Formats: sequence, structure tokens, C-alpha cells
Amino acid sequence: MSITIPDGDTKVADWLAHPVAGDVMREMLAESGQSERALGPVKRFSMNKLIKISGGRFSQEMLDGLVAETERRAVGGAPAASSTAPVEPAAEVPDAVEAPEWEERITEGRFTGKTVVVTGAGSGIGRATASRVAREGGRVIALDISAERLADFKAELDGLDITVVTADVTKEEDIARVLEAAGDRIDALANVAGIMDNMTPLHEVTDDVWSRVFAVNVDGVMRLSRAVLPRMLAAGAGSVVNVASEAGLRGSAAGVAYTASKHAVVGMTKSSAFLYGPSGIRVNAVAPGPVITNIEARFDSPLAQERITTAMAVLPAPVEAAQLAASITFLLSDDGVNLNGAILPSDGGWSAA
Repeated sequence: MSITIPDGDTKVADWLAHPVAGDVMREMLAESGQSERALGPVKRFSMNKLIKISGGRFSQEMLDGLVAETERRAVGGAPAASSTAPVEPAAEVPDAVEAPEWEERITEGRFTGKTVVVTGAGSGIGRATASRVAREGGRVIALDISAERLADFKAELDGLDITVVTADVTKEEDIARVLEAAGDRIDALANVAGIMDNMTPLHEVTDDVWSRVFAVNVDGVMRLSRAVLPRMLAAGAGSVVNVASEAGLRGSAAGVAYTASKHAVVGMTKSSAFLYGPSGIRVNAVAPGPVITNIEARFDSPLAQERITTAMAVLPAPVEAAQLAASITFLLSDDGVNLNGAILPSDGGWSAA
């Protein structure tokens, strides 16, 4: 009896359900310290789609290896090492209609004449945001701690008005260089740079993790905004968009340090919106759900892993960074004219669950 071998067009859920390929895939996950629960949000995607959205974490070479190993075992090769091991039950994912693939649509000239500062511009959401602003006519001051990533970003958009600044938003001397690069007027600021914690609860969090997460996610947002706002006050106009998180709205999305830091970003956003609104400055935040970025979350706490992964059973499918950039640039631009103090959940409906 022959066994059909799954391929790139086969959905992740069907790979896991396959009598041979499922074991091969679970072994691959186990080697990286994960279980099939990690694939819950993407089970309805094809393997080819997973390659596209994974940001390099899952490659064509890895898929080819899975197919080859499945073929080898299916024709009488060695049985899967995990065949006698208990298989962790996967959370049920209801059938869903796969939406048409989203396509970015540039609004020509939306940022023409505006200088926009974007942090974390070397990768992920920050890069996608800076790219969209530049392609829509804006002058972009792109910040990141990685000079290499910034150089790659600028080369990718050669010919557009982009100034890159290698900077750490937690350091005042670096912020001074950003202001110098921007000049006298800054029309908008996107505070995107952020780091994840290690998913530890309060009784396990270390001083180092707490301090590091708050330094970037809270102090960095505060310091750069504090430096930029006087220029917006002088101009009588401006737009600030902070990147919060679903963890800024709920307690079940991350460890205590990241959760507390993003709640702080929400509080900073609302306070600033109230205080600067009459001066013509709008301050809003976007709260992303699952996004494919280079920010990796690891569980250093069995307690947190058990609780949080259970809660993530209702997690929507992760999206590409460009889809978050669409929400951020809407709020940054004049299209968001009547929004101030809003915390926009750009999360695929996670906050409604």
C-alpha cells in the first residue's frame, strides 16, 4: 500500500496528521526545543506559505529535507524515533476559510514634505513602516542598533529620501545624533523598536530581564519622544505612533516584564494624547497581535509556558510586518486626523476573543 507524500502545497495541519510526515515534523520541532503547539496559529497555511511568512526561520531547504525524510521512511526506511513516544495532543483549530492574500497598496504622496523618524527600522515592523513612508514620499530618518541592517535597508530603497542613523534609543548621545540628522522639523515619530522578555512570571523574573526590557520598551520610547516633542510643539503639529502589543491589553500574551512594559507604553500614549492634543499633536498606539518578525520569544519558565500556550489556542494566524505598517502609517499620516489617544488593536481579532 503506497502512502501519498505531502509537499509544499499541503497544509501544516495535514502534514502533522500524516502517519509518517507527522513524526518527521515533530522530531524537527523537538530538536529546536518546541512542540507542535508552536504551529497552532499557522496550521491552516500551506508549507509554501509558511516559508514565505517565516522570515527565514523555515526555509525551502528545510521543507525539502522533510519531504526527503518522509519519502525514505515511507518506502521502508528506519521508523521514526518518536513513533513509540506519546504525541502531545494539539489544540483543535476550527476550519477557516483562507482569506485572499493581502496586497500592499501605496498611497502616492501621502507623506510628501514630511520628515518621519522610525525606530527599529533595520528589520520587522520598523523596516516595513520606514519603507512604506519612504515609498509614499516621506523623508525618513531610519534608526536601528544594527548598522548592517540599516545599510541593507537603504540599499533596497536606493533613490528614496532615507537617512540612516545607527543608534540606541536608550542613550542620550545617540538621540542627539538623531535630532541632528532630522533637522529643525520632525512631523511624525514611529516608536517601533522593542524587545521581548523570556516569558517568566513575577516570582521568576530577574532584575536583568526586567531592566533590559524596560530600558528599550519604555525608557527608549520616553527618551526619544521627549526629545522630539519640543519640535512638534514649536510647529503646532505632529503625530506620534507607539507600538504597544496585545500584551499591553491583556495579561496572557507574554511574561511579566514585557507585559508591564507594554502597559506602560499604553499609559504613556494616553497621557501624552491628553496633554498634547490641544497643541495639535496626536499620540496613538498600535497593539499588534502575532507578527512574523525577528523578535523571538523563548520560555524560560515551565509555569508560564503551560499557562500562556494554553491561552494561545485562540491566537489568530500571524501576519507579515507590512500589514502592521499599514496600520501604523495610517495613524502617522493625516488620514488619522481625528484619532488621538487611540490604542488600535491590529491583531486579526485576537482582542475580541
